[in-house]
Amino acid sequence: MAGITGVMNMKLAARPSSGRHSRGCRPAVVPSAGKQMLLVRRHPPGSASWPTRATGGGGGGVPAGATAADSSGQAKEEEEEDRASRNTSSFEPSIWGDFFLTYSSPLATSSAQKARMVHRAEQLKKQVAKLIAASGACSLYHRIHLVDALERLCLDYLFEDEINDMVTQIHNVDVSGCDLQTVAMWFYLLRNHGYRVSSDVVFAKFRDEQGGFAANNPRDLLNLYNAACLRTHGETILDEAASFTSKCLKSLAPYTYMEASLASEIKRALEIPLPRSVRIYGAKSRIAEYGNQTEANELVLELAKLNYNLVQLQHQEELKIITRWWNDLELQTRLSFARDRVVECYFWMVGVYFEPSYSRARVILSKVLAIVSLLDDTYDVYGTSQECELFTKCIESWDPAATGGRLPGNMKFIFAKILDTCQSFEDELAPDEKYRMHYLKTFIIDLVRAYNEEVKWREQGYVPATVEEHLQVSARSGGCHLLSCTSFVGMGDVADQEAFEWVRGVPKIVKALCIILRLSDDLKSYEREKMSSHVASTMESCMKEHQVPLEVARVKIQETIDETWKDFNEEWLNLNTNSHLPRELLERIFNLTRTMVYIYQQDDAYTNCHVIKDTINSLFVEPVSIT
Repeated sequence: MAGITGVMNMKLAARPSSGRHSRGCRPAVVPSAGKQMLLVRRHPPGSASWPTRATGGGGGGVPAGATAADSSGQAKEEEEEDRASRNTSSFEPSIWGDFFLTYSSPLATSSAQKARMVHRAEQLKKQVAKLIAASGACSLYHRIHLVDALERLCLDYLFEDEINDMVTQIHNVDVSGCDLQTVAMWFYLLRNHGYRVSSDVVFAKFRDEQGGFAANNPRDLLNLYNAACLRTHGETILDEAASFTSKCLKSLAPYTYMEASLASEIKRALEIPLPRSVRIYGAKSRIAEYGNQTEANELVLELAKLNYNLVQLQHQEELKIITRWWNDLELQTRLSFARDRVVECYFWMVGVYFEPSYSRARVILSKVLAIVSLLDDTYDVYGTSQECELFTKCIESWDPAATGGRLPGNMKFIFAKILDTCQSFEDELAPDEKYRMHYLKTFIIDLVRAYNEEVKWREQGYVPATVEEHLQVSARSGGCHLLSCTSFVGMGDVADQEAFEWVRGVPKIVKALCIILRLSDDLKSYEREKMSSHVASTMESCMKEHQVPLEVARVKIQETIDETWKDFNEEWLNLNTNSHLPRELLERIFNLTRTMVYIYQQDDAYTNCHVIKDTINSLFVEPVSIT
């Protein structure tokens, strides 16, 4: 199946579209005495009704500016109707609750202790900077390995200028006489940094007579595999390399005879290839693996540990802010139908930017993701079709007085909180940054239009005739357009109005992100979603379009994902080579795509939050031992 080329016109000016950010459990239609048919939650067969930390069902709440018709008596009546007609959530309850409001890291027992950590880190940074400068006289392999280590250990942001200079030098090196491991690492490094280097020129000499590649060991295979995952359309040699190395690496299982760190790398890469992985999620494991390498540098290792712990302390402070905001909104107590996942939202968005300098941007993006999740559940499991239509019109108006007496109290409450939160963003932006809110609001409106359209799909039992038709709607509803835009909102001067106009046009790289999310989600969640009343997924459209059974449809959907990654990689190279957009902004889009792969590789780890509990605990709670 083709990639995204020609699949859809996703401009915001297009008619409202739909789909779902994360489909969750669909409501069923059941009769309610004295009312029209209501959409209420139905637990999937065999599932338990999870308790939540909420203490009640639906709640009232009249936003500022509501009309006189919204009397307290009417609000109470609506609240009672909500309680009577909406079931509580079947989602898992929050694992974390208020944990981060009171958690105190053993590293932060005093300001003096933290000051000593910062001072030592500054000393190490100067020493490692000298190490990088001195590496210019070393072999190509040594220089590539050093940059690779700094990036895997999440230290590269401390040495941006030094690394950029070194990558430029590495790009100009003739690799015709190098071995496969060095060439594969060279190719991977340059492609990952946006350099367009030829695959045919550098890899042709490693082909053997049987059509395979002359890889002498598992490390050669792994490096070639990771390099091949950055391929674009028409790179036949990399298509063949990806197929060859994947089969060979899988055949080496169970890997018990090889070095433990190499075995772990291979297993991770076969799940998520290195160029598509989220570095900060695996940084702690890579610190441990680096420490076991014979060529590990002690200064780099100590800095990696210390920096990880300092970044963790900042993330803990931001989690306090996020949790307090979530509690102040009272969403978890009033809106028991929704997923209580604010810590998971923050974890997800830390993958977009973990660096301390992006604190404001990270907090804003995490809050917007939490709002997206709430809106998703509101359309998905709470509102009737009539209520969703009215709710959409209210958000389109962006006017707190627009709700009148027509909406349930909970929907009024949600609308008011969205307006309040967006106003807080605007208050936080500098005067010359406030224009950014126009773009953010535009994408929020576009998203709820998409959600509302999908409600109509579900009501009609409509199955789009082709995957292309489905993606015209469902690629829009994943929320990736909104999150791409929001990732720029809290950034500094590097995000200018030209950048917002670019993302508003939904460029090809963002389209690819949207399709990768939608298809990956559908591929993993289809069986679970079939257990309850759901809007048709791309899997069903694929079966309908090609008249094939489920297993064949799975293969076709995976092929489309693979082709879309080629579109993404091609556009990554084009934008880094031919556009004026800073790489700092483009990295947000790439990192957002990486986080989507991580979350949906594990059957929607956001909804099924127990899947990532240990990773969150490792990232935000447990420090790295310095000794």
